[in-house]
Order: sequence, then structure tokens, then C-alpha cells
Amino acid sequence: MFWKILIVLVISMIPLIELRGAIPVAVGMDLGLPEWLVLIIAIIGNIIPVPIIYFFARKVLIWGSGRKWKPFKEFCNFCLKKGEKGGKKLQQKTGKYGTYFALFLFVAIPLPGTGAWTGTLAASVLNLDFKKTMVAIIAGVLTAGLIMLAVSLGFFKVLFGG
Repeated sequence: MFWKILIVLVISMIPLIELRGAIPVAVGMDLGLPEWLVLIIAIIGNIIPVPIIYFFARKVLIWGSGRKWKPFKEFCNFCLKKGEKGGKKLQQKTGKYGTYFALFLFVAIPLPGTGAWTGTLAASVLNLDFKKTMVAIIAGVLTAGLIMLAVSLGFFKVLFGG
């Protein structure tokens, strides 16, 4: 059982795949884990990298903006300037809490390219508040997990009968 749990946990930590891939894999491979456990493990695995991404992404860009290698320096400066400009523009349009609701929706809708990794990276570059970002990301991951579990269970029941 340990290895089955580890499979779900590791897959849910992989960028771009996250729990959007871990849950269907666990259900499709019929790992023999209860659905509620698959959901909890996938959510935990998806959230583990979030604080690391949040605290280090912006620092890496700031560090890189002071490097001598011109292409890397320009890329880092571009990301920081674009992020700050985008963050101000987004906050003007959405208001005090609208930015975090938009972040929640971005993470919650299980489409390719959206998710906790991308949302946290954006929040870090935009220099959003950590606690509010965590609430939005966790709520989004929970929502995406429930959606993916419902879709996976329905899909595999239709496909294999059950």
C-alpha cells in the first residue's frame, strides 16, 4: 500500500501533471486505494511544492537580474517587470480580494497549464500576499481534486462498466 500511495503523491507533485494526472492514473490503474484516500494524497502532494515555489521563484528572478550573462539577466528582469506591471493592473481591475478569487479559479479549473505550480509561480512574481495566496491555491486544489475525482470515476465506470 505504501508504494501505491507514493505513486499518487509523486505524480501529484510533478509540474503540469499535478493532481489532474494523479487522480485519473490512480483510478484508471485501479490501485486498490479508496477514492477518498486518493483524493487526500493527491491534494497533499499537489500542495507540498507551493510554499517552496512561492518563496524561491521571485528570489531566483531577483538573483538572476543581477547576473552577468546578458540573456539570463534580461529574462529575469523581463519577468519581474512584467509581473509587477501585471500584478498592479490585475489588482486595479479586480479589487482587494478579486485577485485571489481569480487565482482560485485559475487553479480550480482543471485545464492543461493551470494549477498550483503555475498559479503559485504567478503569485510569487506578482508579489501577492503569502497567506491569501495559500488560501486561494489550497481552495483551488481542493476544487480541482473533487472535479477530477468525479470525472475520473464517471469516465472509468462508463468505460469499464461498474
